[in-house]
Amino acid sequence: MIIYLIRHGHTALNAAGVLRGRLDPDLDSTGRAEAEALARSFARVPLELVVSSPLRRALATAEALARPHGLDVNADDGWLDRDYGPWAGQPVSKVKERFGSLDDAPGVEPRTDFEARVLGAFGRLVDALNPAATAAVLAHDALNRLVISKQVHGSHHGTGTIAQATGCWNRLEHGPEGWTAPVVGAPPARPAT
Repeated sequence: MIIYLIRHGHTALNAAGVLRGRLDPDLDSTGRAEAEALARSFARVPLELVVSSPLRRALATAEALARPHGLDVNADDGWLDRDYGPWAGQPVSKVKERFGSLDDAPGVEPRTDFEARVLGAFGRLVDALNPAATAAVLAHDALNRLVISKQVHGSHHGTGTIAQATGCWNRLEHGPEGWTAPVVGAPPARPAT
């Protein structure tokens, strides 16, 4: 089984360097170019399923990726970005300076709830696929880092060291030894096969 875990394309909020969370901006011109680069890169990958966060930035990226395959995009709330509550739209540094961490800021989705939601969505996806399937998930940096950390490394520690630029992709493979990630943080234009 192969799952490509892909981060959505760039938005104006990425350019501003603020927490996005459940805010729902469209892709900007850079993000649209990243989505098209991903579509070209994945055109020959035998995708059977494309799943996405229901937020516009992820859906637009997913739709570009699914188009060459004639696939519909399945939106799943389990892949929504972390809810940063009243801190969405604020620089992460400002929130950390005030509260010490995102996890300690009032109104932020608790880490345990976030992890349960995301890992539950990943588990449902894996259960729905046949063992030789290839699928793509279009999500967000915090989710991608969590899935890679927990499924490949068995821990959420170190999630901050996993680079996830907009439009990047990760290849997760499931074999006899469990999940591996032979590709992490690849840029959108790099061939995916």
